Amino acid sequence: MSPDSPLHPTLVVKIGGSVLSSQDTTLHDLVDLQRQGTIPVVIHGGGQVISQWMEKQGIIANFVNGLRVTDAPSMEIVAAILGGLVNKNLVASIQRLGGKALGMSGVDGGMLQAEILDPELGFVGRIIRVDPAPIHQTLAGGYIPVIAPVAIHAIDSSEHSGALLNVNGDTAAGEIARELGAESMVFLTDVEGVMDSNRNVVGRLTAAQVADLMRSGTIAGGMVPKVEACLRALERVRVAQILDGRRSRALLDFVEGHPSGTRIDQDDV
Repeated sequence: MSPDSPLHPTLVVKIGGSVLSSQDTTLHDLVDLQRQGTIPVVIHGGGQVISQWMEKQGIIANFVNGLRVTDAPSMEIVAAILGGLVNKNLVASIQRLGGKALGMSGVDGGMLQAEILDPELGFVGRIIRVDPAPIHQTLAGGYIPVIAPVAIHAIDSSEHSGALLNVNGDTAAGEIARELGAESMVFLTDVEGVMDSNRNVVGRLTAAQVADLMRSGTIAGGMVPKVEACLRALERVRVAQILDGRRSRALLDFVEGHPSGTRIDQDDV
């Protein structure tokens, strides 16, 4: 199979750093899927680990609208932890379970190209282009791509040309899923799904319902970039699902047609 062949992986998975514990079965699920012939594309977070290492360096974490303010020293830590420690631990864990995985970041091969989102946030990027070639090549080799959400600033005439940028992992997952035209995208997080005003899990939502829940403040905080990424991906992706990654077999159950959590559809589905 040519590295440039238009592969359409069936499953893009965003793993939140908070769900990767000794109790969940996420990594086992990924390896089982690979053995069954489905090669997932994985995007991971790691914000808690970043904050811990920033604290060790005497740097106080600061967030604006859920985005980490990232100055130059913070960017060094973000790149080292996401692209290094977290990414390589995930790859090592998958391989220890018998899977095949290849770790990379959005910088590699210019996969995630971005621009400065807001100068006040520092080195925080807004993705403007996804080059799927590195992902296609990894899939063609039979490996699970494990992607850290660090981007490269687009090569241009600006002072930040070619700089490393911190991008939101949820947003990165949505953009990658959309570019790949994946069959489905799954967010594995540490909540049961999208909650209504009575704190009950909503099994299914349309884009219009999501907008209403965000306007009312029912969807807020860290759930906002997840549902926004789902809506973005649904321009080309058939299914977007938010699952409780702490549940045993949550990912396998989804693939086998027994999903939990919240499914988000476009309005005309």
